[in-house]
Amino acid sequence: MKVIICGAGQVGWQIARHLSGEKNDVTVVDNNPDLVRRATDTLDVQGIAGFASYPSILDRAGARDADMIIAATHSDEVNMVTCQVAHSVFSIPRKIARLRAQSYLDAIYSDLYRRDHLPIDVVISPEKEVAEAALQRLLAPAAFDIETFLDGGAQLLGLNLDPECPVLNTPLRQLSDLFSTLRAVVVAIRRDGSLFAPEPGDQMFEDDDIYVMCHAADVDRMMEIFGKKQAKQERVVLVGGGNVGLTVAKALEARTERVRAKIIERNRPCAERAADELERTIVLNGDGLDASLLAEANIQKADAVLTVTDDDKTNMLAAVRAKSEGCPFAIALINDPTLGPLMAPLGIDAYINPRSTTVSSILRHIRHGRVRTVYSVGDAEGEVLEAEVLSTSPIAGQMIRDIDFPEGVLVGAVLQDGKVKRPTGATRVDAGDVIAIFALSKDVAEVERLLQVSIDFF
Repeated sequence: MKVIICGAGQVGWQIARHLSGEKNDVTVVDNNPDLVRRATDTLDVQGIAGFASYPSILDRAGARDADMIIAATHSDEVNMVTCQVAHSVFSIPRKIARLRAQSYLDAIYSDLYRRDHLPIDVVISPEKEVAEAALQRLLAPAAFDIETFLDGGAQLLGLNLDPECPVLNTPLRQLSDLFSTLRAVVVAIRRDGSLFAPEPGDQMFEDDDIYVMCHAADVDRMMEIFGKKQAKQERVVLVGGGNVGLTVAKALEARTERVRAKIIERNRPCAERAADELERTIVLNGDGLDASLLAEANIQKADAVLTVTDDDKTNMLAAVRAKSEGCPFAIALINDPTLGPLMAPLGIDAYINPRSTTVSSILRHIRHGRVRTVYSVGDAEGEVLEAEVLSTSPIAGQMIRDIDFPEGVLVGAVLQDGKVKRPTGATRVDAGDVIAIFALSKDVAEVERLLQVSIDFF
């Protein structure tokens, strides 16, 4: 597949890394020569320095025979014009654009993106993706990562194992024997900075980060087994009332169970806008680092604080201050992935990386055939793919133990006849089943081959 990626920032670079690693023909376009050079020096991609919306630049990038264009520059308008040029001049079949401004995303204007108007096949909104990720974190405060699969029937949860975890040093095989009715599979472990798919004889140690695929009905029991307490989030303080904070607050107001939310926003016009658009949420105008303002927001009685300003350092410091003032649970929005290792030492319980959520969203629309969901794990170290098994797939009709999966691949859950099941080696996978598979990034291409998903790409 020949792909042009416009924008060589964090998201563009990560998508290029994924696609080039799977032997696709990738060209990166950016008006910053340094970013283009970084991409070509570190990845197996071609690079063009110039404005992505210029027809001459797209022509040089190989637009005449490209299969897909992904417009992920920092400008919504450049992304939109790029897709228009790609369609009108070069007839590129698949066009994906990242759009941030809420005015472009309002449902009442969705006709704007029709083929005869502004031909964009998929619109990705980082703010909406981040807000959804934040809401997921609030639902499972004991997990540092969470995503839903198989029509809501299964959840992937990331858990850090502390010294009180009852199942430390227990081989995974023995864990399955002890809790034979628990519908959960440990699909990945990160230890000493390295992510791997565990073998049945592997043990879990203190300070491991584990990823568990669990039946939605068994989440509470699974958390209890791993020594994690689930607390209700009835009072939430949001630091930052921009697009992300506003989206989260609206979603909290829409919940059937009552959640009392307060927003602290430094920018007065932004605070006034939030106050106008929200019904029950209290909006305070001021600095989220101000201890007296945090006290006014009753931070010591809050169940969680969510820091979602547009500045990483503000988010980190506000989360730390809120915890020091008595808030038990803090989630921070962090754009710079290199700051991730600082979260635990600072006592920040979970963080959201917009790059990771946006990459997951884009990959969902890039993956071929019957892949329904893709979730990027960690710093693009692995993926969880949810896919329907086709009759043409080599795995159809086989038991899992007989499938020639690479070492870095584990099946986490199977949806058969409308029921989510915990897979075992004797589980038979048939055409029409939907499976959730964890794969290290280097093994994704082989998983796609086994699923035979490239047959019906378009």
